[in-house]
Amino acid sequence: MTVRRHVAMQDAMRCDLPYARPGQVIGLLGGSFDPAHEGHVHITKMALKRFGLDRVWWLVSPGNPLKEHGPAGMEKRLAHARAIMRHPKVEVTDLEARTGTRYTAATLEAVKRLYPGVTFVWLMGADNLAQFHLWQDWRGIMETTPMGVIARPGTRGAARNSVAAHSFAHAKLPSGSSRLLGRCAAPCWCFINVPMSHASSTEIRAKGEWQR
Repeated sequence: MTVRRHVAMQDAMRCDLPYARPGQVIGLLGGSFDPAHEGHVHITKMALKRFGLDRVWWLVSPGNPLKEHGPAGMEKRLAHARAIMRHPKVEVTDLEARTGTRYTAATLEAVKRLYPGVTFVWLMGADNLAQFHLWQDWRGIMETTPMGVIARPGTRGAARNSVAAHSFAHAKLPSGSSRLLGRCAAPCWCFINVPMSHASSTEIRAKGEWQR
């Protein structure tokens, strides 16, 4: 591929991507959102407030490599997510599908190339931290990207005793300093406790309230 063609493809892709300017701190909340629910909305608002983020982007993924069965169609999940996540500082995007990446490490590399000068903070629930060591290049993610971890029901103990938490204990930011997360050089992560929502995508699907 020629340099000119590569630049043209990048420019074309940018037209449909979220806007961010250098110096901003953007939180990234990835997942299948199958379906998105009030719990996602809750932790997003808490992340904006507690981590001092300029914006949060929901990265609706084509599919989770760690899950055996695929999610509902992308357009359905995007539309539903946008219907329930209405906030001026939050944008729902299919950026991961546009970059052609499925694993978080590759997605972060692509996003950082697209937005030079922007600081990205990876957001996750405490349940994901508990099994974060199963993710592809999880050490690379923690070493290069600040991470905000938000407590969810029944996952605090497992998260705090996880492989990732122990391996990067030296890089943990006190919860009282959580608003500094986006200004800290990686590796840096912060675990916060917030008022909890027990909403669950799995339970919503089990009740037949969401059809794939």
